[in-house]
Formats: sequence, C-alpha cells, structure tokens
Amino acid sequence: MSKSKLRRKITSFRKKNFKENFKINSLKLIKFLKDNKLKTRIVGGYYPCNHEIDDLEVLNLFSKNKKIISLPIIGNNNQMDFYEWSKNNPLKINKYGIIEPLSQKKVYPDILLVPLLAFDKQLNRLGYGGGFYDRYIEKIEIKKKIFKVGFAFSFQELKELPVNNYDKKLDLVITERGLIF
Repeated sequence: MSKSKLRRKITSFRKKNFKENFKINSLKLIKFLKDNKLKTRIVGGYYPCNHEIDDLEVLNLFSKNKKIISLPIIGNNNQMDFYEWSKNNPLKINKYGIIEPLSQKKVYPDILLVPLLAFDKQLNRLGYGGGFYDRYIEKIEIKKKIFKVGFAFSFQELKELPVNNYDKKLDLVITERGLIF
C-alpha cells in the first residue's frame, strides 16, 4: 500500500478509535531516560491536535523538573525549528492548523517527542507526509545527538511500514501500553 493511502486509512482509524483517557505513563518515560543517562535539558514537544496522543502531561512533568520545553514553528521556507515555550506563553495556529508558540527563542532539543500516524517494531515512523520532522532531524543531527521518542496509541503499530532514504527512525516509541525500543 502506498504511503498516501496508508495515511488516509490510519488517520480515519485513529479518529474512530481516539479516546481522551488513553494516557501514556510519563514516569516510565522519565525513568527510561534517567536509567539510560540520556541528556534531557531541552525537550522538544508538540501541541496535540487531530486526535494525536497528548504529550502535554509529559512536557509539564519535564518543566516541573526544570527542563526547557520547546514547540516547533514551521518557517516560510517549510523548515521546522523549535522555540522555547511554557504553558503560560501564548500560542497561535499556523497555516497548516498546527498550534505554535509565539516565542522567538530558538533552542536545539536533546529529546524530541514526535507525533506520528503509524510505527513498526523497527521504530520506523509514518508521519503526515510533509517531511518536517525528517528534515529537522537531519538538520539537527549535524549539530548534536538527539533522542527521538515517538508518541502513539498502541493501535497505530503496524507490522511493517514502507520507508525511503529520507525517513528517520525513532529511538523509542511510547504508547498507553508501554515502551518499545
């Protein structure tokens, strides 16, 4: 099945199966990061929309632990960068309907929380088709190592995803059922 057909099918399936009470275990993620001695000073998250799994609880937990929280902004050149944000800062909706911070303080996350449509056991990710995260990961990994965590519902796991040379693998996926790495 082509990626575009798969995206339509998964988007519809996710909408039908979305449950607000599906939560990930934030503490499990924090423990994994600590146990593996991963740098977590700057965390890149996303503001959930379109039936994505909510990462705001995790971002809030990181914030309480004195971590710098950031959200993506998509620039005019279709390049994505992350900008510092806290839950008291204002937000806006961009031309894609994605919620972004108004901040102008660019940061480079150590940990990147990544929304997705589907994933597989090999930690491949199917995104929305714009390539924003793949391009961002490619760009930032020239500057520093970044740990990529996919946020998904367990029903978004597929046996195998179609991949190409531009697709970036995740380091970990967290669902309401636990961690996959």
